[in-house]
Amino acid sequence: MMNIPDKTLEDLEFKKVLAEVKKYAKTERVAAVIEKLKPLENHQAALFRLKATNEFLTGIQSSTPFPFSDYDDIREELNNLDIENYQMPLAAFLAIRSQILQIKDLVKFLTRFEAYFPVFFHHIQKLNLENEILNHINQVFEKSGEIKNNATPRLAQIREGLKRTQRALSERFTGAMRHYNEFLDDIRESVIDGRRVLAVASMHRKKVPGRMVGTSKTGSISFIEPEAVLQSQRELDELTEDEKNEIKVILRELTALLAEYQEDLIAYQNFLFQMDLIASQAKYADEIQAILPKIHLKDKKMFLREAYHPVLWLKYKKEKKKIVPQSLGFDENNRLLLISGPNAGGKSITLKTIGLLQLMLQSGMLIPVHEKSEMCFFEKIFTDIGDNQSIDNQLSTYSYRLKQMHDFLYNTNDKTLLLIDEFGTGSDPELGGALAEVFLEEFYSMGAFGVFTTHYTNIKVLVEQWDAAKNASMLFDEKTLEPLFQLEVGQAGSSFTFEVAQKNKIPFRLINRAKKKIERNKVRLDKTILKLQQEKFNIQKTRNELEELRNASDEQKNQLEETQDRIQSKLVDFQRLYEKEQKNIQLGKRIEELADNYLKNKSRKKLIGDFLKLIETENAKKPKNHFQEKKVERRKQKALKREMQKQAENIEEIKKKVEAVEKKQTQAKIDKIKIGKRVRIKGSSSVGTVERVEGDSIVINYGKFLTKINVHEVESI
Repeated sequence: MMNIPDKTLEDLEFKKVLAEVKKYAKTERVAAVIEKLKPLENHQAALFRLKATNEFLTGIQSSTPFPFSDYDDIREELNNLDIENYQMPLAAFLAIRSQILQIKDLVKFLTRFEAYFPVFFHHIQKLNLENEILNHINQVFEKSGEIKNNATPRLAQIREGLKRTQRALSERFTGAMRHYNEFLDDIRESVIDGRRVLAVASMHRKKVPGRMVGTSKTGSISFIEPEAVLQSQRELDELTEDEKNEIKVILRELTALLAEYQEDLIAYQNFLFQMDLIASQAKYADEIQAILPKIHLKDKKMFLREAYHPVLWLKYKKEKKKIVPQSLGFDENNRLLLISGPNAGGKSITLKTIGLLQLMLQSGMLIPVHEKSEMCFFEKIFTDIGDNQSIDNQLSTYSYRLKQMHDFLYNTNDKTLLLIDEFGTGSDPELGGALAEVFLEEFYSMGAFGVFTTHYTNIKVLVEQWDAAKNASMLFDEKTLEPLFQLEVGQAGSSFTFEVAQKNKIPFRLINRAKKKIERNKVRLDKTILKLQQEKFNIQKTRNELEELRNASDEQKNQLEETQDRIQSKLVDFQRLYEKEQKNIQLGKRIEELADNYLKNKSRKKLIGDFLKLIETENAKKPKNHFQEKKVERRKQKALKREMQKQAENIEEIKKKVEAVEKKQTQAKIDKIKIGKRVRIKGSSSVGTVERVEGDSIVINYGKFLTKINVHEVESI
């Protein structure tokens, strides 16, 4: 059963990620859903969301983006469809039409690109698209969203009456304006409450019969609706009211028709909600350069390669700072990782990165790691990060941590991921360290997976004794006294207590006094760890440089071998082409003999007979599909000639590259050889000294004789 407490989400700052994802939501409903996202209990559901998000991300990053645009949230209106005599608002009908059209576009798109987006294709196939819904809506609404005049016969009649009445009203108002022109103000007319009125100078208002509807702010103008239009205006008001009532009837009847499809309409809305959620996650993934790693559903195997903390990555990106990625892994034979090293060296961030990426993955979100990374699912994820001292519950930091340890011990199993920062701190170092050692032994015996950070030497020593646990350290540059923020797995780290104090300008005399106060063995151990860590860092750096050089050479050699293999595969075709040409040459010689014989005896009959015999003999050798094969053969010949020319150019280019690398390697080896140095030929036991170097070869002095040999054939003693 899934057990990921809210405290874990809080410790790992999961809500900060959700706040970023939420920015991309198209509706408030989906934004609210994203805000409350938690890891999914069903791992198959999480895997579906991961694959769907990855497909949408592929669309974003390619030339085939999903045709997914803004849509309206009408879930509340759809839920009310089963209420008797319910009438949906006009905008809801237009939203339904828009949603169905958008889903139709998605179906067309996914059908065309099924191979690229199989998850979405199979998901959208589950929707039951009812064309009748669109037909019902289109019978009532124009494309512009206006209700059609012929939606019902009565509405058509009412709107025809409205047109006639509006024309009559306009004519009568124009006539009244001409008739009372001498009493009007300069503005002549105005509109009040949607009705045209005459702007009469107030001194003449009694000379214009009609309904007074107001005056100007100064009172100099009286606004009068002339008596000539009152009857037409009443008729217009009545027809307008009739139109409203008829539209209500139409919309109520349309609502009743659509109520029969309530289940399908809700399914359409929910599909768009889900698309919105997936799209939001995909857009966030694109922003943080996240990918879908390889997922292990059964095995507990995790390998994070070049993993970033997403929140920190965005922050550093804005500040144009460089972030150092981390690489580490877990499996059944490597379950616990103990990270040590200096404060502010990146231990806590590394731990949080592991935990946050795990939460994101189990919530169906892509993570910012290298494409060759691997991940699995955990049923339980427990964290203890930061100072949790509480005034309200009167628990000290150490008391709180002991309470946490109690809960972890009773809930941990082999499907648990533990993330504990500053493991064992909060009490007397010696006593707290001993208790922490016991806790770690229990977690190890339970088969749990976990990452722990610590400064305690006894815990570092304990981990070295276990096969399924490893020490790791955050690297520190002893020369510059700066943390490198780089995780190194396999070696415990020093806390660099005195080095960090020196960096922060603590007087040397105080640092030296402090060194004298602690056990001499402790100082020696810390120094030894420090030297080992620095040496290991330098060795790894050299090893990486050599590996890069070797890989570059191997890659170029492989290219040459691959090209040679391709040429070898073409040799058969070249041989056939050669044999074909030889056969044509022989046939040409036979024809030349016939020509010579004709020249001698001038017998046309014999020439034609011999020639026909030759042709029949050659035709007898040909298969039934000779002409078809001949076309194929001609195409092959052209392709082979092009290939020969192309490969010749490629071989020459690759040879030059390989020769350059080999020349560089040869020169590097020659530079290491010194006159008088003891060497021997590989595979030989005889030892000689280097007499001199001649180009790519060296002359070896064996005392009684000299021998010259290529520099790559010897080895140093």
